Amino acid sequence: MSKPQVLIAANPKNGIVWSKEEQNSKLGAVAEVLELTSSSREEFYKDLSSGGKYANIVGIYRHNDSASAIGIFDKDLIDHLPKSVKYIAHNGAGYDQIDIAAATAKGIEVSHTPGAVDAATATVGAFLAISAMRQFYRAEVNVRNGQWKSGLSPARDPEQKILGIIGMGGIGKALARRLIAFDMKVIYHNRNEITPPPDFPCTYIPNVEDLLKQSDIVSLNLPLNDKTKGSFGKKQFDQMKDGSVLVNTARGAVVDEEALLQALDSGKLFSAGLDVFPDEPNVNPKLLQNDKITVLPHMGTETRDSQKKMEILVLDNLISALSGKGLLNQVPEQKK
Repeated sequence: MSKPQVLIAANPKNGIVWSKEEQNSKLGAVAEVLELTSSSREEFYKDLSSGGKYANIVGIYRHNDSASAIGIFDKDLIDHLPKSVKYIAHNGAGYDQIDIAAATAKGIEVSHTPGAVDAATATVGAFLAISAMRQFYRAEVNVRNGQWKSGLSPARDPEQKILGIIGMGGIGKALARRLIAFDMKVIYHNRNEITPPPDFPCTYIPNVEDLLKQSDIVSLNLPLNDKTKGSFGKKQFDQMKDGSVLVNTARGAVVDEEALLQALDSGKLFSAGLDVFPDEPNVNPKLLQNDKITVLPHMGTETRDSQKKMEILVLDNLISALSGKGLLNQVPEQKK
């Protein structure tokens, strides 16, 4: 009996980077593994069609890097997938590059990698929070330009400040644990209070406005979807405490960038720390020119340790599904 076929739609040149051995030994034990070689969407559609080399695939390992060759998994691409496809296992906690509604309509189950990204992304969030409070970016530029402390004003300490987390999932919890070490107090807002409560001191705030009014640092840790896109704008900035800080490690499109810039220019915000942007890898030049902002090029999971954990979790999802046990981390929209 032949094994089901799985397509590795990862980096077009390198495929899976850190877990080749596990790909061969674990996934290879239950599936015939095919590598993505299509160099364009048009070629990919041809390879998916009847008689093509991917015409009988059952599962797809998907990484955002595949978009450079075949584009994102929008409705058009998903509609071109053969009827044999039952699973898309995505490498990443966020999955806004996949049209979940289109996949669901076609009977395709989708998984992602929550948990595997928590530590690395939270470390970036903690760095951005401390850098924004202490204005370390501005200080580094000074010393690199031979200006030492010229023009630098005293910044702010994180101790005894209030961290407000919007979206207390795995990343939010990991961030809270890191910043509690700086003697920060933690409040959070979710749609519902977490039960049982987290294993660290924190207070649930039932509505966002109250959280914004209290927080010295606001961290966005929520997914990008139709409800959250552009949801953090002028109204929310106006509700924030004067001289507060915004940190975003979620998705760039959650924030209205012009409203953010206005809040910084007016002095409403002291500073900001950003790891994500709406049109990556392109970044609004106004953000780059603003020395109140610490910016990073989406470094959330740019560690070999976290990337290997993510790769293995994707493989484990496919192995579980192909073994008849279902996906381990099916996306919430489909669980409903």
